[in-house]
Amino acid sequence: MNVVKATVKGQILIPVSLRRKYRIERGTALRVYGGKNRIILEPVDRDPVEEGRGMLKTKGRVLKSLIEDRKREAKQ
Repeated sequence: MNVVKATVKGQILIPVSLRRKYRIERGTALRVYGGKNRIILEPVDRDPVEEGRGMLKTKGRVLKSLIEDRKREAKQ
């Protein structure tokens, strides 16, 4: 068990082992709520669509191709 101290502003440092285990990086959203005599920090599930956005660098070609395919299917 790790023990951390709060700063004057109430900030704490999450130990690196836990940050790695739960993939907490700079900017990761966390839910904070209280339970029976405890404070719970829970990483917010990441949206897989948002995570993958821009990964392929297609400059819109894939979207244009998909729209054309849908138009062809609608005509049939």
